[in-house]
Amino acid sequence: MVITYTIKNSLYVNMTNHCTNRCAFCVRDRQGAGAFPNLWLEREPTVAEVLADLSTYKSLNRFEEIVFCGYGEPTCRLYDMLEVCRRLREATATPIRVNTNGHASLILKENTAPLFQGLVDRVSISLNAADPETYAALCRPHFGEDAYTGVLKFAREIVKYVPSVILTAVRGTIPDEDLDRCAAIAKELGAGFRVRELIE
Repeated sequence: MVITYTIKNSLYVNMTNHCTNRCAFCVRDRQGAGAFPNLWLEREPTVAEVLADLSTYKSLNRFEEIVFCGYGEPTCRLYDMLEVCRRLREATATPIRVNTNGHASLILKENTAPLFQGLVDRVSISLNAADPETYAALCRPHFGEDAYTGVLKFAREIVKYVPSVILTAVRGTIPDEDLDRCAAIAKELGAGFRVRELIE
């Protein structure tokens, strides 16, 4: 079971395979097993198991950042994820990033943004579309078209509590003019914007 893995100089934490989207372009659905089959979890690791795995690294300070990102939406286990963040804060000054679809507050039916304060340095939110209809068709969220409004609301809140917030969209999945619209939405929300490349 792969709980942590590294890419370049970043350490990634894979806590869940559950996700509230089923994006048409997601690598996890490629060829049935996904592009990186070792990221499929036999079961979700406990907080203790995640911490034990992290403790196997000689120094967490050597990493550029620690990223909560795997084959699922990390905020499906928000309280567990934040507990790991608390423990990481005690062990290292390495910045912590969360890659999310922005559904945390929809999942838990509360404003979750304040919970990130002091624990997370960067949040990357997959916006992926410039309107609710495109988002629903492309990301196929459990929450239907209401999901897009929820993502925007989460982004508007999270910028109050996390120093760096970036919204993203994937090139090739929507028209280029929609990428420009997404960038404008991010600016209006007080967040940055980045275009991600499609993983083949």
